[in-house]
Amino acid sequence: MKITESTLAEAWQPTAAGSAVLHGVGLPPLAFSEDELEECADRAREAAEADGAEDEGLCLLLDPDGTVRGYHGPYREVSAVRDLDQALYLIAEAAVRQRVGGDVAEAADALERIDPAWGRRFRSGGLDDTDTGTVEGCGRDPLEGLAWIAGSWRQQDPYTNLTFFRAAPGRTVDAKQLALLSGADPAQVAAGTRLKDLQAVDNGRTYWDRQWKSCCYGQAGGWTYLLYHETPPGAYADKEAYAALGIEESVWLSATSAKAIYTFDYVRDGRRVDDDWGVLELIWYERGRAPYLRGGELDFLNRAVRRAELDHPDVTDTFQLYFHALEESLGLRLPRQDFAEGEVRAAYWAEG
Repeated sequence: MKITESTLAEAWQPTAAGSAVLHGVGLPPLAFSEDELEECADRAREAAEADGAEDEGLCLLLDPDGTVRGYHGPYREVSAVRDLDQALYLIAEAAVRQRVGGDVAEAADALERIDPAWGRRFRSGGLDDTDTGTVEGCGRDPLEGLAWIAGSWRQQDPYTNLTFFRAAPGRTVDAKQLALLSGADPAQVAAGTRLKDLQAVDNGRTYWDRQWKSCCYGQAGGWTYLLYHETPPGAYADKEAYAALGIEESVWLSATSAKAIYTFDYVRDGRRVDDDWGVLELIWYERGRAPYLRGGELDFLNRAVRRAELDHPDVTDTFQLYFHALEESLGLRLPRQDFAEGEVRAAYWAEG
C-alpha cells in the first residue's frame, strides 16, 4: 500500500491512543518537498524544546512515490522506508528516545510495551521483524579489544590515523610491504625495529621530537594495521606494488582533537561504503540513536552499536562503544599489550 499523508495519520492515531507511552504524541512535522524541509526541521526543533527535550526531533519528508524519509535537521537523512509499519516504528522510536533520553534499556522496554516486535526490533538495531531469539551478551571487557585505544585516540595518542587493510579470504596484506609503500624507513623495517627501540634512544628525547614522523604496523584479527600521524610526500607512489598487496577492504579512522573532528571511512572493493554520505564524522553518534542510515549499507554497524550499548550499559564513552562495535562487526583489533610493552613494530618515515 502506498503511504500518503492520510494513511500515515490514520495509522498513527490508534497506535498513539492505544499506548500510555505515546499518549498525546502526534505525528512529526511533515514536508512534501526538499524546499519545505528547513521549515519542517524548525517546527520539529520547536516541538522538542516545548517538551523540554534536547533532541531536535524527527522531521518526515513524504515522496510522491510513498517513500517516507526521516530527517534530524534539514539535511541529515536517517531513514527511508516504504513499509507503513516500519514508518510507524521509526516515529515511535524517535518519540520514545525524546522521552527517555539516552537510556537504551528503558527505550527498549518502552517500545516493547507498545509492541513486542518493536521491542525486539529496537534491541536488534535493525528494521526487520526477524526474531532471532535471545542474543547472548559478549561477556567480556570491551576495553580488552579495540576499544582500549578509543579514549586516547580522541587526543591523537598514540596516533592521529588508525588504518586497517584486509585482502580476500586466504590472503594477507603484507604489513612490512604496506609500511614501506607508505614511506617507512627500509632499514628499520628490515631490522624489525619495535616501538620501544625508538623510545629508548636518548632516553626517549629523540622519539619525543620525531614521533609525528613515525608509524606502527602489524597484523591482528585478520587485518593489517598501520598507525601514523601524517604520511610523507610520495607515499603509495608505486601504484603497481600497492595494487599487488591485494587489498579489498580498508577502514580509516582519523582524529583532529584541536577541531574535535573524528572520521570513519570504509572502502570495500574499490568503493566507499557510505550511502552517499561521504566520509562520516563520528561525533554524530549519540547513544540510543543509529549512527547510519537505517536499512542502508552500514546498517550492520547500527546493529553492532546497539548490541554494544545493551551489552555494556556501564560504558558511558560513546567512542568506546563505537570502537567495540567496529571490533564485533568487522573484526578490527589492535594488540593492547604489544603497544603497552612497546613490542609493536615501528619505524620513522624515511628521510628525503
